[in-house]
Amino acid sequence: MARIEGVDLPRNKRIGIALTYIYGIGSATALKILDEANVDPGLKTLDLSEVEVAAIRDVIQRSYKVEGDLRKEIGMNIKRLIDIGCYRGLRHKRGLPVRGQRTHTNARTRKGPRRAVAKRR
Repeated sequence: MARIEGVDLPRNKRIGIALTYIYGIGSATALKILDEANVDPGLKTLDLSEVEVAAIRDVIQRSYKVEGDLRKEIGMNIKRLIDIGCYRGLRHKRGLPVRGQRTHTNARTRKGPRRAVAKRR
């Protein structure tokens, strides 16, 4: 089993797809990594040799910020926006959509489940 950046990659998937299980690596980035490491994207993770896994690991560590470091950087960026009190920071703080989406309807992912409003008598 290939373990890269603390993530166990699925054994029965192609390596081009399996790399996307690492936080911060999408399909396009995965193909770039495999191209740099000279590994065929069609190979299954199970069929990789230790040399190929080491080459992939080396490329990722040398060129990309992934997993914990990336999460920490994103968290710090959001914290900075909140601290300076800009509009985007206020939206993050209040748990509302940040990029201009409507909130009259929708936005349930950010706002959470509906809260009932008490009736007046």
